Amino acid sequence: MDNIEREVARLLLQINAIKLSPQKPFTWASGLKSPIYCDNRLISSYPEVRKVVVNGFIEKAKAFEPFDMVAGIATGGIPYGALLADRLDLPFVYVRSKAKEHGRQNLVEGELSSNARVLVIEDLISTGGSSLAAVEAIRAEGGQVIGVLAVFTYGFEQANKAFQAAGCPLDTLTNYPVLLEEALKTNYIQANELATLQEWRQDPKAWSEKFVL
Repeated sequence: MDNIEREVARLLLQINAIKLSPQKPFTWASGLKSPIYCDNRLISSYPEVRKVVVNGFIEKAKAFEPFDMVAGIATGGIPYGALLADRLDLPFVYVRSKAKEHGRQNLVEGELSSNARVLVIEDLISTGGSSLAAVEAIRAEGGQVIGVLAVFTYGFEQANKAFQAAGCPLDTLTNYPVLLEEALKTNYIQANELATLQEWRQDPKAWSEKFVL
């Protein structure tokens, strides 16, 4: 297993960018109960962790070469995309979640060259919907998206199928199964909590309903 996957997972737990609480779950914006909460925006506040993440992106990006520019998805992917573009000495653009209501009403901010090969950076992959909306926005502007790189993914089958259907390769610095391994190894969770955390990923809605009932 890639060492970067373990290191990033461990660091995300250390800085509380990812929290696990199977006994007292969080409530997501959708209303679903979840044993995990992810806020990778915290990475930017920790220089050493930020450095590990950017170095991880540099290493993982090699598999997507050649590409001409980097795009960050608002808002979570913008800082890492900008830092990656700077380290690689490449142009950078970012993609809004919705078009501006004034001016040119852009979705893609910055100069996106026609037929440019674009590597897209995201902080979190959940269902994949917002990330793939950004991919389509870049394609609509004439860019060629060669793939998406993200910090973390829950690994939902829905997301995997959506990326496949969109013809968009996806890779991440770390993922949910690795996170659980590191959480168990560092005693962040106990062995008896592992099963319910694994069960959640298979069917988050059913897990939520079962917990509420």
